[in-house]
Amino acid sequence: MANEPAVVLLSGGLDSATVLAIAKHEGYRLHALSFRYGQRHSVELAAARRVAEQFGVERHVVADIDLRLFGGSALTADIAVPRHGHVDELDDSIPVTYVPARNTIFLSFALAWAESLGGNDVFIGVNALDYSGYPDCRPEYIAAFERMAALATKAGVEGTQRLRIHTPLIELTKAQIIERGLALGVDYSLTHSCYDPDSEGRPCGSCDSCLLRGRGFAEAGLPDPALTGRA
Repeated sequence: MANEPAVVLLSGGLDSATVLAIAKHEGYRLHALSFRYGQRHSVELAAARRVAEQFGVERHVVADIDLRLFGGSALTADIAVPRHGHVDELDDSIPVTYVPARNTIFLSFALAWAESLGGNDVFIGVNALDYSGYPDCRPEYIAAFERMAALATKAGVEGTQRLRIHTPLIELTKAQIIERGLALGVDYSLTHSCYDPDSEGRPCGSCDSCLLRGRGFAEAGLPDPALTGRA
């Protein structure tokens, strides 16, 4: 797909950094899209900028929306982020860190940008194995969004766009994701995954995201650079 534009949703976390590397490896022209959506901290946006710079994206856009208007999540309201002593305490229930309709909102922005670029391709780092039970990370959701997109845009109706949502991580474990990213040159010390870092941006180590990330590095036989300070 050399010289074709692709919009890559880039949160600054481990998964999205890996997806950006995959899109680059596949020859797409990279257009990274991040969001300032009222989340608890801006550390992840700084990480997204670092990752975008590492991979030399053509353009990195940070879109401003305010999901605090609606609340309903520990990431956008005055609700405590759950902490756990061990990753085995996590279950399949949808946690309070779920942000209502977040991936639908993000993908809608990505669809709009892809249409304006004359492109057909959007990349997102959703995962259906090592994830926190979010409903908008499942394959059936992605397939439904693609079907909707064909009806939702001028380019789709006129047949000049057929949106493809690439989910290269959807059937991988965190350890497999890390191994794939390292093979493609991802510097995971640039990334940030914690839901509730301290005032200096250091990860808590006990939220869902930190625990899943930590297990992935452990299973890959590597230290997590976010916790060790080593790349």
